[in-house]
Amino acid sequence: MRLSRYFLPVLKENPAEAQIVSHRYMLRAGMIKQQAAGIYSWLPLGFKVLRRIEQIVHEEQIRAGHIPLLMPTLQPADLWRESGRYDDYGQEMLRIQDRHKRDLLYGPTNEEMITDIFRSHVNSYKDLPLTLYHIQWKFRDEVRPRFGVMRGREFLMKDGYNFDVDRDAALHAYNRHMVSYLRTYERMGLTAIPMRAASGPIGGDNTHEFLVLAQTGESEVFYDDRVTALKLGSREVDFDNRAEVEAVCNEFTTLYARTDETHDADVFDQIPEEHRKVGRGIEVGQIFYFGTKYSEAMGATVVTADGSRVPVEMGSHGIGVSRLLGAIIEASHDDKGIIWPEGVTPFHCGIVNLKQGDAGTDAACEALYKALKLGGLDPLYDDRDERAGAKFATMDLIGLPWRITVGPRGLAAGKVELTSRRSGISEEMTPEEAIARIGAIYADHP
Repeated sequence: MRLSRYFLPVLKENPAEAQIVSHRYMLRAGMIKQQAAGIYSWLPLGFKVLRRIEQIVHEEQIRAGHIPLLMPTLQPADLWRESGRYDDYGQEMLRIQDRHKRDLLYGPTNEEMITDIFRSHVNSYKDLPLTLYHIQWKFRDEVRPRFGVMRGREFLMKDGYNFDVDRDAALHAYNRHMVSYLRTYERMGLTAIPMRAASGPIGGDNTHEFLVLAQTGESEVFYDDRVTALKLGSREVDFDNRAEVEAVCNEFTTLYARTDETHDADVFDQIPEEHRKVGRGIEVGQIFYFGTKYSEAMGATVVTADGSRVPVEMGSHGIGVSRLLGAIIEASHDDKGIIWPEGVTPFHCGIVNLKQGDAGTDAACEALYKALKLGGLDPLYDDRDERAGAKFATMDLIGLPWRITVGPRGLAAGKVELTSRRSGISEEMTPEEAIARIGAIYADHP
């Protein structure tokens, strides 16, 4: 993509309505535009990051054996009346009627609808285990939407639902989701800590939230700081091996980590003082095991091997896909702008032409651009007739992890400059070496 042809409406000043870093930078970098309170249009740069995050979520769900589908945003109220949640959910639910006076709602979650799909098509234990998920827009009518996409009313969410014949199988599905989420967040450059949490309106007595540590987090968190060093890394996990999956979950949940809702001061005080930490966290996902809460109420049963009919054991599992953009920025920025991790960056690198119109620099930039594209990468070429300072400021604001700078003086020596956005360190090298370096970096971030 060439910046002269791209739609990137950057702002020089901080918007007055933006209270936190991620909201400021998403507006300034031309990623979103507010259309109503808590409702945003996703402009091209923001949309690219949103799609990259969504793709990672899809890949890790499928790796764990989960099956994608797509459910509608509007749901019939009768399904929620069956489960007993229609009146209990509260004013966050947007209730509407169609022209025939039928009650509908804009889905805040999909437990009822997925249970209806299951009971319509599955009858035997032989079809289990089954985990279905989708990534879809949700709406919760927050009384005070704020902080941009961090506390919006309309948001993109991955929600998954497991159906199992007994409790042990359902708890394995719970653990499988935990491991898949850990890998998902790591691929996005985040340290997301699973913390014992409260279930809220979803229900159930077994739930973990995944929280990213940040000063702007809405939740107070209490944790043993040794949990922040735990990583899955490149290890392969057999998602069908219950013992192996459970062992990984135990590794990441044995150390103390809880939200303020489930905090136990007596247990916390037993942690060595140097490792006791209190901070704030941004919730980016949650997993629930709630047994037969919905299957009993809605008649979702299967015939077992002995011919009896039992309600299926269930759980649900959510990741805030759009919310993750804000969380990543809160965790990765400086006073110049965003610093995207390689796994989610909208463009893999930026190319800055220091002397647009000069035959030599124009040709060198074009050659770099084409070579990177041929290598399967997605560069952003700043080919505008602007001052060098303005070009650097734009690149710093939008946060591409790597920048290749091309100028007449460097080219005279056969060199370009490769700069890391995170460290600020620049190296001179040949164009071929820069292309090879960028390719090697992203080999680990397909």
